[in-house]
Amino acid sequence: MEKRIVAIVRYEKPLESVRKAVDLSHGLDHLPSRAKVLIKPNLVFWTRTTPFPKWGVITTSRVVEDMVVLLKERGIDEIVIAEGMTTYDPADRETPAHAFESLGYNLLKRRYGVKIGNVFERPFKRIDLGSGVVLNFSTELFESDFLVNLPVLKTHAQAVVSLGIKNLKGLLDIPSRKRCHNPHPEKDLNYMIARLANRIPPCFTLLDGIFTSERGPSFEGRLRRSNILIASSDIFSADKVGAKVLGYDPSEVPYLVHAAQDFNRPVDLSDVSVVGERIESVASFHEHAFPYTEDGSLPKPLEKLGVRGLSYRRYDHTICTYCSGFTTVMLMAIASAWKGEPWDEVEILTGKMMRPTPGKKKTILVGRCMYQANKENPDIQEMIPVKGCPPDPREALKALQQAGIEASPAFFENRDMVAGFFMKRYEGRPEFEESFFKIA
Repeated sequence: MEKRIVAIVRYEKPLESVRKAVDLSHGLDHLPSRAKVLIKPNLVFWTRTTPFPKWGVITTSRVVEDMVVLLKERGIDEIVIAEGMTTYDPADRETPAHAFESLGYNLLKRRYGVKIGNVFERPFKRIDLGSGVVLNFSTELFESDFLVNLPVLKTHAQAVVSLGIKNLKGLLDIPSRKRCHNPHPEKDLNYMIARLANRIPPCFTLLDGIFTSERGPSFEGRLRRSNILIASSDIFSADKVGAKVLGYDPSEVPYLVHAAQDFNRPVDLSDVSVVGERIESVASFHEHAFPYTEDGSLPKPLEKLGVRGLSYRRYDHTICTYCSGFTTVMLMAIASAWKGEPWDEVEILTGKMMRPTPGKKKTILVGRCMYQANKENPDIQEMIPVKGCPPDPREALKALQQAGIEASPAFFENRDMVAGFFMKRYEGRPEFEESFFKIA
């Protein structure tokens, strides 16, 4: 059996640690001369209004620059850094531009001649990934000879882990991303993720674990300083090892099980040769799911507050990124509105699969998908829809207030500020350095 090499390196110093990961994994050995190279970081979130926890959420600028330097050393002149960032407004072009500037990508452009691309400003191409999956990818991917994939090493509330294959979702157009979060009983989110790597050009994957995150993909979970780099020219092997380092056997990650079947490969590590550090020496279990009550009807933090008369059900795999981010705002607004008096049997439903619980007096349907799925459901006594895709924040505020939850308008009028509240967790902790997200 052919063994794919995966290198594990402890991050110790700029450039040299990434160089070691590349050399040990032989990750650039098959890089064509004079290739056009696409670098795909992970910029899952950005805001122009407030500092937010970036550690373990987005790829460090340190790793991006180090990869640019190593490519230039190999004589590569045509390098594009491209990402399709999720924003509250899908038409927002200013926020990605602000992210590229703040992270130093424009300085890389001036210093090394790289190009910077927002994939939503480029055309998309319809790609048949097999097994009935057809999605629209950025043409930037297929105009490149080689892909350098730079995801963050993190767990994911819906997909268990978010690593190399999952990072490719950022090259899809918005309708395709939403299609991944479908309610099909078999062709679900994990089924779709597993096939994202089926048509990519030759690729080198470097999992950036200088910082890692628990309960990702965004800033709401627990962020850690881990100092780990995982590298391979085989994206599937990199993800299997990444899962093990995060504390999960690959067989516990549904999209890796699907991918193993699709690639006709073992889901275990029997076809992988790990070099550098041993998995056991760097592995640390990272929770992936947010804590809910035993019946899944309420987030644990709301239960600890004593909230009664409200059901805000556990998210499922059909809630897309837009409604997922919206949920954070809703939950913070609800927590702030709690004054100790039970609400009047209110239920809040999200995603595409949930159905109302008989006996609830008020049912809030968040987002167009949930409204379409339940608009005629006879179990709803009083329907309060929050229409739109993504949902309209003003309508969400009205819905909560109609249900008797006197939420403050500030949470919805200043959504971009919500991320800043999470910064307090990391104040005074020197291991969380902003310098990793700047280019000197």
